[in-house]
Amino acid sequence: MGKKIMLVDDAAFMRMMIRNMLTQGGYTEIVEAQNGAEAVDMYKSEKPDLVIMDITMPEKDGIEALREIKQHDASSNVVMCSALGQEKLVLDALKLGAADFIVKPFKPDRIMDTVSKFFK
Repeated sequence: MGKKIMLVDDAAFMRMMIRNMLTQGGYTEIVEAQNGAEAVDMYKSEKPDLVIMDITMPEKDGIEALREIKQHDASSNVVMCSALGQEKLVLDALKLGAADFIVKPFKPDRIMDTVSKFFK
């Protein structure tokens, strides 16, 4: 498919779960970061077409990482992941330019529907 996706989550099992869903859907160019600080650096070097990023992470949370990615590349496509009850953080992310959000726990079809919107 030729589209690069970056997964950002401090939980390795969440990255693995999303990676498996994406791979089954035909997306094979996937890079991973464990926290927001890593995500910002990796965004600059890897230039992914889409970022799927958790909001709550150590070192640098997803909101701050989103802010920095948007400052670096205003046209970046960043989808935020949040747990139920984090509505304020989701709204903050949308105001900063997040393209979409997915609520955990998520279903495979929700991930694939969201990703396919960016790669039509």
